[in-house]
Amino acid sequence: MASAKSSRSRVSTSGVVVSKGINPQEISYQLEEKLKVFKTDHFDPDAFVQSKCQTMNEKEIRHLYAYLLDLKKASAEEMRKNVYANYTSFIRTSKEISDLEGELLSIRNLLSTQAALIHGLAEGVNVDSLATGPDGFTEREISNFEDREPSEVEKWAVEFPDILDVLLAERRVDEALDALDEGENVAFEAKERKTLSPGALLSLQTAITEHRQKLADQLAEAACQPSTRGVELRAAVSALKRLGDGPRAHTLLLNAHYQRFQYNMQSLRPSSTSYGGAYTAALSQLVFSAISQAKSDSLAVFGDEPAYASELIIWSTKQTEAFARLVKRHALASSAAAGGLRAAAECVQIALGHCSLLEANGLRLCPVLLKLFRPSVEQALEANLKRIEESTAALAAADDWLLTYPPVATRPTCRSSTTSLGTGIGSQPKLSSSAHRFNSMVQDFFEDVGPLLSMQLGDSTLEGLLQVFNAYVNLLINALEDEYEGSVKAHTEAQQIALLANASLLADELLPRAAMKLSRQSRLPDQREWKRRLQRSVDGLRDSFCRRHALDVIFTEDDEPCLTADMYINMDGNVDEPEWFPSPIFQDLFIKSNTIATIAADIFIGRERFVTLLLMRLTETVILYLSDDQSFWDDIEEGPRPLGPLGLQQFYLDMEFVIQFSSQGRYLSRHLRQVIKGIISRAITAFATTGMDPDSVLPEDDWFAEVSLEALNRLSGRGSKSINGDRDLNSPTASISAQSISSFRSHGSS
Repeated sequence: MASAKSSRSRVSTSGVVVSKGINPQEISYQLEEKLKVFKTDHFDPDAFVQSKCQTMNEKEIRHLYAYLLDLKKASAEEMRKNVYANYTSFIRTSKEISDLEGELLSIRNLLSTQAALIHGLAEGVNVDSLATGPDGFTEREISNFEDREPSEVEKWAVEFPDILDVLLAERRVDEALDALDEGENVAFEAKERKTLSPGALLSLQTAITEHRQKLADQLAEAACQPSTRGVELRAAVSALKRLGDGPRAHTLLLNAHYQRFQYNMQSLRPSSTSYGGAYTAALSQLVFSAISQAKSDSLAVFGDEPAYASELIIWSTKQTEAFARLVKRHALASSAAAGGLRAAAECVQIALGHCSLLEANGLRLCPVLLKLFRPSVEQALEANLKRIEESTAALAAADDWLLTYPPVATRPTCRSSTTSLGTGIGSQPKLSSSAHRFNSMVQDFFEDVGPLLSMQLGDSTLEGLLQVFNAYVNLLINALEDEYEGSVKAHTEAQQIALLANASLLADELLPRAAMKLSRQSRLPDQREWKRRLQRSVDGLRDSFCRRHALDVIFTEDDEPCLTADMYINMDGNVDEPEWFPSPIFQDLFIKSNTIATIAADIFIGRERFVTLLLMRLTETVILYLSDDQSFWDDIEEGPRPLGPLGLQQFYLDMEFVIQFSSQGRYLSRHLRQVIKGIISRAITAFATTGMDPDSVLPEDDWFAEVSLEALNRLSGRGSKSINGDRDLNSPTASISAQSISSFRSHGSS
């Protein structure tokens, strides 16, 4: 096998051995020399093969045989590519050749008539001056024909036109074809052997030509009759092909099938059907059955000749395009405009089902349908998504933002036992009314999108649904913001958390579950990214929620800031022995976080991570505001009064208090800890610029932790508890240690 491969690899496609030492001119010369033997008029392929094989052993012959098979396959494949790449040109050329053959036939008839006229005139006036007669006959030979009795051939030639007339009149096509072939043979022999006079020979040839044309016209007329079907149609077309007019015969065959299904379509009226699917099914049956039968007849009569196969494909494509236009006009247009995706999808499914049956016969017309149906289905898709958006927006404008189970009539039949937030009956979700409507419409929507995958519309479907979800989330954000219109405001924490429940459950469970109907049919590579984009939209709602509640903590109802540098700077000199307790703003932050956590725990059952991220983000929003408040830090670092020891201690306590309640609630992130430590470090640096040593005024870290925990107990209603024996929590300086500041620095650097 290896030797066979090496032998074939040494032979180029032209049969010339190629080596690196031969330049292109030498290769061309060698090729020309080798091809000379094939250019002779008397080339004998059998003798050529015998001459080559006499000096070859069996192995070399096998190599040559394999090489010739490869060439045959390559040649066939190249011819197929060329034919399919030049369908239109090929058919146009074939038709031009057919037209040219018709013109040549007319010219031949005209010349025959003129020749007969000339011979008649010559015989009538006895032109003696001509040395030889027509067709090489001499005057003596012509005189001999006139003087003797007519031969059998001459008698037959006289009767031949009448025989043809009878056969044509009785429509005995096969016998007429045989008679015409016999006449051609007699005329050829008479011309060679001069057994007929010039006039008789010319009359015979004229009769053959005229009757051949009459038979062709008769066959064409029969093929065009609606009553001519099946075997009769194939027989007429086959006879016409036998007459030498193959292109015309094939065109007539296709036209006959076209006329037949056009006639059958007269009884099909769109108005008589109850819906577009019935019309599409009936029309599909007519059109694709006609195409299938035309393919069968073409193959039976003409075989797989490329020219006829190309014309068949072009014709089938044209009929498929016309079919698609009818379906779009009478079935798809109205449903697509109204957003009837299910009706549009059903029409497409029916059409593709009939069309796909032709693929077994080698006709792939489904891509033609998909290309033509795609705009209508896209229109239906967009209208359907628009309807979901508008319907949801209308309900959001009247939503009370109370979470309930879905109505019994609209509950999805889901048997999953997975626990979802707020579920209490199987896996039924608790959502507000607008979210229930959004979910039910989306679930129905994905029941209708099966055909969209075959049109490569799966990604467009997910993208459109993402945009609709984003629009709904924007409505939820508007419900949080007082300055926006279009939805009922969510005033209480429970209502506002319900907004988050709507968005998070839709993005995390319900929409991906619905989209799985797409992924079960076709793997969508961008579905994971689609889920991330859904989550980013929910993150935007969560950030709006946190921003609103952070502003409620940071500012009063009169938009006065609750967090200023004065609350720390003014402590020194105005307070002798302060009662150490977190500042009011951070007490409010703890209380709000605790309230949100309590409400969210009842709603986000089994989804504690979402609550954790929510509280983490809320706390970070307040602390980041403090970190970025340049006016606050200008007053601390450069203000009219320096930050004193009591102010520094209170600031440190406030930050430690945030760390403690965030840690107890398990939403203290690494980022939040780093930001708090950075804020403390900045305050200590500002204090150190006054010339005082921070180590001399800051107590141990344990003291701040103990005071913070005591404050948490009191704010939580658990009462005061002794944390560390007899330590006086109101005297931080009683236990000042340099270890505290060094401990802070080492902890912060870690």
